[in-house]
Amino acid sequence: MKIAFVGKGGSGKTTLSSLFIRHLAAAEAPVVAVDADINQHLGAALGLTEEEAAALPAMGAHLPLIKEYLRGSNPRISSADTMIKTTPPGSGSRLLRVDEDNPVYAACARAVALDGGAVRLMATGPFTESDLGVACYHSKVGAVELCLNHLVDGRGEYVVVDMTAGSDSFASGMFTRFDMTFLVAEPTRKGVSVYRQYKEYARDFGVALKVVGNKVQGQDDLDFLRAEVGEDLLVTVGHSDWVRAMEKGRPPRFELLEEPNRRALAALREAADDAYERRDWERYTRQMVHFHLRNAESWGNAKTGADLAEQVDPGFVLREEPVAAGRISPPLTAPMPA
Repeated sequence: MKIAFVGKGGSGKTTLSSLFIRHLAAAEAPVVAVDADINQHLGAALGLTEEEAAALPAMGAHLPLIKEYLRGSNPRISSADTMIKTTPPGSGSRLLRVDEDNPVYAACARAVALDGGAVRLMATGPFTESDLGVACYHSKVGAVELCLNHLVDGRGEYVVVDMTAGSDSFASGMFTRFDMTFLVAEPTRKGVSVYRQYKEYARDFGVALKVVGNKVQGQDDLDFLRAEVGEDLLVTVGHSDWVRAMEKGRPPRFELLEEPNRRALAALREAADDAYERRDWERYTRQMVHFHLRNAESWGNAKTGADLAEQVDPGFVLREEPVAAGRISPPLTAPMPA
């Protein structure tokens, strides 16, 4: 399942996404965690030191490798240089799987040990001095979008993405790449303003959206959220001594997280798992192609000097194909040599 955590800055989305990742790891579920926020905090929330978090490889720095690997033997893509962030897979493309080893993970992911298991952590990478004044946020997350376009995940496998704050993710098609989007909202007018934006933008694309009320201190806060977001309110989370200790760099064992908050995390997983039954791979592929054609016409053709509409394989549908023992089918082409 592909899951996004969104919300305004300071809402607690990174904290909630890290708790959900820990919850999945404690259940020994395969997890790929992605920090897609330029303000890179997910590594620290998962227990990395500042030095370890800063040493995470930036996905954007490995974009040539990512493109070359994913291109595979796809005859519609003449070279990796003609691939952009929205390039869809087709016959001959290599696909990424959650629970596998491949050159993309080798270059861009690092294992993070958590209670009960380990997760793969990937990060867009922060702005560098050379980016200032000449690059935007979306130039950094292109590698994430490209990987999501080529990623096939099955039941019980999870890709959890901590997105940028606010509604910036709607400037690309990445918001349609998820089975479930959890919007973290505080019980304030500013807290629910991002919800209204997401709700409006997501409606036309069938994006599954649920609200996680954070920093809820009493019945009045709960009543406010229910009045503002209605049935989209899934769970609420209140004060947590466990989180406070984690933010100080001294997290207790995860099993000591307060029971109400543990139940809230279980409800998040149940909602994400329920979304599996509503998967529509054909619609997912159509949306992928839709945004690729828009980006091609807007800037991609001019940047690459190619007609990127020709990259679309009209007979290809990205889908999960079960095989024996509950595993999903292997990559479409042989792995890239080391």
